[in-house]
Amino acid sequence: MHDLNLSDGVVVLTPLSLDDVDAHLAGEDELLVRWLSGEPATRAGTEAYFRHCMEQWATRGPLRALGIRTAAERTLVGYIDLRFDVEGLEPGQANISYVLYPAWRGQGLVSRAVRLICRYAAAEGATQGVIRVDPENYASAAVARRSGFSYDKQLLEEDGNRTDWYLLSLPDESGLPSI
Repeated sequence: MHDLNLSDGVVVLTPLSLDDVDAHLAGEDELLVRWLSGEPATRAGTEAYFRHCMEQWATRGPLRALGIRTAAERTLVGYIDLRFDVEGLEPGQANISYVLYPAWRGQGLVSRAVRLICRYAAAEGATQGVIRVDPENYASAAVARRSGFSYDKQLLEEDGNRTDWYLLSLPDESGLPSI
């Protein structure tokens, strides 16, 4: 297991593990299903996905999934992932997606997590962060804007869904918005 531990003193990002499955399943709600998977998660599916995430860390694969935790209690409040191999991305771009459980929404935690993952992405060689959002997911688009991303374009993805693309240049850690 990778021992990465990113924190700003309020939020901590650590790699997901099988110990997070119950908290994730308990945190799922209709918005998470709507914007993430389209159907409720199962224990078997969640465990398989988290094992995949752990394997990606172990092999330094193109997916880096991190639990978003409160710094004080280390409570899992959601997760964020960084993907270096999304179809349609240009070299140097990294896709960022995020989920926050209902009890923790509206507190700025995801914006903090996005800033932290951007620092990590830059350290891994990414030059631009990309957040792709369903045009009707206003909360997710607001997170992108609060995190310093700018609207770029709307695309019709291969799956037939439209997404708004938000971009942030990641020249180095010193060029990122402060928290």
